[in-house]
Amino acid sequence: MINLTNARLMRGEQTLLENANLTLHKGHKVGVIGRNGSGKSSLFACLNGQLQLDAGDLSMPDSLRIAWMKQETVGSDRSAIDHVIDGDSQLREIETALAAAEQQADGHKIAKLHADMDRIDGYNARVRAEQLLSGLGFSTSEFDNPVGDFSGGWRIRLNLAAALMAPSDLLLLDEPTNHLDLQATLWLEQWLNRYTGTLLIISHDRSFLDSVIGGVVSFEGKQLFEYRGNYTSFEKQRAERLAQQQAALEKQLKRRSEIEDFVRRFRAKASKAKQAQSRLKELERMQDIAPAHSDSPFRFSFFSPEQSAENLLSLKKAAIGFEQPLVTGINLKVFRHTRIGLLGRNGMGKSTLLKTLAGQLGWKHDSNTGDVIASKHLKIGYFAQHQVDEIDLSLSPIALIQKIDPAAREQELRNFLGGFDFRGDRISEPAHHFSGGEKSRLALALIVWQKPNVLLLDEPSNHLDMEMRHALTVALQGFDGAIILVSHDRHLMGNTVDEFLLIDQGKCQVFEGDLHEYESWLQQDASSSNTGAGKSRTDLSGSPGMTANAKENRQQAALQRQQTGPLRKEIRALEKSMGKLSDSLKVIEEKLADPDIYDDSRKDELKDLLAKQGEQQSELDRVEEAWLEKSAELESA
Repeated sequence: MINLTNARLMRGEQTLLENANLTLHKGHKVGVIGRNGSGKSSLFACLNGQLQLDAGDLSMPDSLRIAWMKQETVGSDRSAIDHVIDGDSQLREIETALAAAEQQADGHKIAKLHADMDRIDGYNARVRAEQLLSGLGFSTSEFDNPVGDFSGGWRIRLNLAAALMAPSDLLLLDEPTNHLDLQATLWLEQWLNRYTGTLLIISHDRSFLDSVIGGVVSFEGKQLFEYRGNYTSFEKQRAERLAQQQAALEKQLKRRSEIEDFVRRFRAKASKAKQAQSRLKELERMQDIAPAHSDSPFRFSFFSPEQSAENLLSLKKAAIGFEQPLVTGINLKVFRHTRIGLLGRNGMGKSTLLKTLAGQLGWKHDSNTGDVIASKHLKIGYFAQHQVDEIDLSLSPIALIQKIDPAAREQELRNFLGGFDFRGDRISEPAHHFSGGEKSRLALALIVWQKPNVLLLDEPSNHLDMEMRHALTVALQGFDGAIILVSHDRHLMGNTVDEFLLIDQGKCQVFEGDLHEYESWLQQDASSSNTGAGKSRTDLSGSPGMTANAKENRQQAALQRQQTGPLRKEIRALEKSMGKLSDSLKVIEEKLADPDIYDDSRKDELKDLLAKQGEQQSELDRVEEAWLEKSAELESA
């Protein structure tokens, strides 16, 4: 058991914790939640002995073995496999002692050290390290490459593998999924679910947390609050507590209205029945947990585009790539309210497609062929994975927006930037002082200010904390434009897009299913791939090879889609009717919002409008009910 009693923890002059208490039981798996800068990483530093409490007591068993994930690794000539094995310090100590004993020809000591090596499973160390590297996406040809040859993100994966390699009773993981693709994240979830020690995780990936943890420690007002259950349960519990406050209740009602409006719009244009039902259930849940985010410092929304068009962008038989085409035969139509999530493994072309759509590669490139038609009103807001590198960090947030829009008024900019939690003197400070999360928020703010009608977002939630991710999700739900999104944050993607495209093996196709089915597809495809030595990174994450069972499963899925075709056709017809009825009701509501309609001279017109409104609403309710019934039938089928 680990106990923190009456703890005070400071960083400089800032008090992070005051009279805080915490109890961690053996074998518990806990998510550590709090805003950026609240003290999560400092708490980890206390637990692993790198930082001392300013007051209070920390009680831990003397024999406790602690492993933690380092955030930085300098380049070195040490191989990747050795870097991972180094995580098992006891193994390395035995190896060093064994080499010395052999040099001294001390037979008794050699025998004892070999017994120690066998006891800690040291003879299988390389096999265990290779399994960790493979699970995290490294190819066998990279195992012996120097650490210095890897990029920063892949070095972080090496640090994660080294932490998992270390035998431990307490495992501390700080943002372990930040540089992982979905397949590696799913592998890590499975590994952690098998871990028998005590686990503390700092993560802003709520889907990952929901799959792994059984409790939450939340930083709130310099205190530590403990909650039982996963992250979703934590939100509900915290919402119930905060909803008792009148201010939180008022904000909940406002958020409920926003979500109900989004539900109406979504129902009117839903294109995937099963996914639609899942979305509606999630939105209903979000209504209940709104108070849990009532004290968030982030409040922003996307502006309505100044100009737009129904058909914004169209691709026909397009190909994208660099020296050689990476993806061919792309057919894509982007309408005013298109919301697409791009799925696919790393390196398949998702980012390349977004970069090409954003005009950064250019359609005149030899590899980028096909018909491309763009509306004259097309205005793209593009967030790249490394968007912060494009910002002039010598300028302040307010100066950066004034550079885009010299006519913007200072007070208007202050109000706007406050929604991204840039307040007071912070808006006038050079951005190079900012943290990674602050730079990402600033990059998003610059995009929002430009009022795009199409958002191309490539991993926009990287470096964002949980509250900012929630605010981004809410803002994207209310965006009155098109979205094409790449993200390993399943919660963000599942709550903001309506359909999925899968980029795989050089093709871009509609993915019929939701994110849970995509996870199953990933795992099935990976299990059907060959897994021998010499396999490349592409092969490890899914190769063209397919077992007989996998082929049979796909044939059965195709047959099922054919059998459910008539039902899908009925659902599409109902969706079309819902769209027309919703548009008709919106026109009537606009007329009823005109004060002049209530003059005595127009009472007959008012009567007709009210009658028509009642008829249209009744018909919409009937069609929605039919749509839900047919959707349930399709799901059962």
